[in-house]
Amino acid sequence: MKLVIVSGLSGSGKSVAINTLEDDNFYCIDNIPLGMLLSCIEHLISSSSLYYEKIAIGVDARNASKDIISFPEVVEAIKDRGIELELVHLEANEETLIKRYSETRRKHPLTKDGLPLVEAIQMEKRILEDLVLLADLRIDTTSTNVRELRSIITAQVCKKTSSELTVLLQSFGFKYGVPNDSDYVFDVRCLPNPYWEESLRKLTGKDEAVIDFLQSHHEVKAMIASIADFIEKWLPFFSKENRSYLNVSIGCTGGHHRSVHIVENLAEHFKKFEDTHFSVRHRDLEN
Repeated sequence: MKLVIVSGLSGSGKSVAINTLEDDNFYCIDNIPLGMLLSCIEHLISSSSLYYEKIAIGVDARNASKDIISFPEVVEAIKDRGIELELVHLEANEETLIKRYSETRRKHPLTKDGLPLVEAIQMEKRILEDLVLLADLRIDTTSTNVRELRSIITAQVCKKTSSELTVLLQSFGFKYGVPNDSDYVFDVRCLPNPYWEESLRKLTGKDEAVIDFLQSHHEVKAMIASIADFIEKWLPFFSKENRSYLNVSIGCTGGHHRSVHIVENLAEHFKKFEDTHFSVRHRDLEN
C-alpha cells in the first residue's frame, strides 16, 4: 500500500493535488481528523480491495489543531505497518493567498467570530508548522497555476516509485522571488546575460540562438559542470537518508535564459541515473 498525506494552507492548491491523485487512481479521502487517521488506515489494510493499493488523505488546520502533537507518533505507527508513506505539504505566500480568496470570494475555513482573513492565514500557518517539518515534499504554489500544479503532482508523486529519490530541477527568476520549497539554490546571475542582446531578448534558454550564445562562454560550461558535480557527489548521501525528494533551484534575473539553459543541460546530464527520477520545471518561463 502506498499512502500520500496531503496537508496545506487553505488556498494553496490542496484540492487540486487531491483531485490529481484521484485521477491517477488513488483512493482519496479529504479532511479526515488526524485522530481518526490510524484507525482509518487499519480499516483499509484489513480490506482486500484493489482500490486501496494507493491512498491519498487530505488534512488541514480544521481537523489538525487538537491532534497535531501526536502526529509524529502516528507517522511512525503507519510506517511500522510496512506502508509506503509520503507527506506532501502545499504553501503559498500571504499576499497570494489573500489575492486568491479575493478573486474566488470563498470563505477561509478559520475566519469565524469576525477573525480577519490575514489573521486566519497566520493562525493556520502556526497550526500546521509541525506538519511542515515532517513533510517529505514541500510545494510552493505562489507562482503556480492549476495546470502547473497538476503537472508537479503527476511528475513528483504519481510517477515516483518507492525505491527512487525524486529530484526536481527548476529554473526561476530572482525578480519573482526564490522558491520557498528549494533544498538548494544556485545563483547564476554572474553569467553573461542574453537579455542584453536585442535579437535574443524575446527568446528563451530553449532556443538555439540563446543556446549558441551561452555555450560560447566557457564560464557557462564551467557553471553547469560545477553544479552537476555537486549534485552527483551528494545524491548518494540523500538516498542513504531515505530522502524521497530533493528540490534544486537555479536562478537568474528573469528566469527565461540562463537558468532555463542550465536546468535543461543538467536534466540531459542526469538521464543516465537509473535509480533517481529527475523532473524539470521552468517556474517563470511564462512570466
